[in-house]
Amino acid sequence: MQPHDSKQIRILHVIKSLGRGGAEMLLPETLKAHDRERFEFHYLYFLPWKNQMVEAIEQAGGRVTCLPAKNNLALLRQAKRIAHYCRDHQIDLIHAHLPWAGFVARRVHRLTRILTLYTEHNLQSRYHWATRWINRLTFNHQSLALAVSDDVKDSIAEYVRPRIEVRTVLNGVNTDSFVRTCSAAAAPVRTQLNISPESLVIGTVAVFRFQKRLDVWLEVFQKIQQRCPEARGIIVGAGPLESDIRQHCNLLGLDNSVHFPGLQTDVRPYFEAMDVFMMTSSFEGLPIALLEAMSMQCAIVATAAGGIKQVLRDGIDGEATPVESPEALVDRVLALSKDPDRMAMRKQAARQRVVDNYSIRRMVHELEEIYKQWAS
Repeated sequence: MQPHDSKQIRILHVIKSLGRGGAEMLLPETLKAHDRERFEFHYLYFLPWKNQMVEAIEQAGGRVTCLPAKNNLALLRQAKRIAHYCRDHQIDLIHAHLPWAGFVARRVHRLTRILTLYTEHNLQSRYHWATRWINRLTFNHQSLALAVSDDVKDSIAEYVRPRIEVRTVLNGVNTDSFVRTCSAAAAPVRTQLNISPESLVIGTVAVFRFQKRLDVWLEVFQKIQQRCPEARGIIVGAGPLESDIRQHCNLLGLDNSVHFPGLQTDVRPYFEAMDVFMMTSSFEGLPIALLEAMSMQCAIVATAAGGIKQVLRDGIDGEATPVESPEALVDRVLALSKDPDRMAMRKQAARQRVVDNYSIRRMVHELEEIYKQWAS
């Protein structure tokens, strides 16, 4: 195939949903940073009720289409329609995200021979056994695989044993957009939630799934508040375990201390209200919310799950504890709250870490080099 010197390279992103998950949130952010003269971007998704990112992608200039599918098997049956879409729009390269979109993209690759990339955002060990089995069975029916962290790449090597090339392309954040504009004490969200400027605000942004261990997050917060009564919590997000998490919050007696703003398209105002961004995850790929919080100069306290330990250097730009010891987060948060100078240093160091190593511009540059290499 000859280089596309006379026209744009047309990229089709395929993803199961466009809700507010980490992989989904990356799509509008990377689109804003891409070279639009060199590339044209299309997006296909399948769950009509998970569409929170559609508007942001369209505003950034992407072409979004939903091929409705009520379940995973119905999603797989969309392969021929995707192939037709690719032919109609002269797609040069398919870039799929997460397993089920990856499975259907590999079927399209076999139908059309269009170059197909797949980004893996999670550890293989955390998928259902059937998902792992299908992944291993089909993984080599694509052109190239990308992993969002070295841990994710290692898990592919261990569970899939691929014959195709796997590269690490670290997630990034738009450090020009995720910038703090006021102190945490002066954040308007505190006024909206009736939180005092003097309160220590500990927050997180997450999909309410089991791996986030938000029940553990609440238990850690309760122990912090027992020793720091002015502490307040903010948990931004939604998900399948939301009712369970809210019930657990009630049982712990935290209804008046922890706020649940729900799913938010723009999370920056909530980051601005936080002194500390805390994660209690049992596993992660490379969480976008963590990078956003760091860019927004929140002090980071987290379990060293998956890609978190690749980003967060304990005692330098954040505080990290073993996944098996989330209770150790209590002393880390309290130590920061009692040492304003140390708190300020962690906030500055967190921002500098993402600016230097995890910017969206760095990520997009790597992706564009891959696109040009494989579509030429």
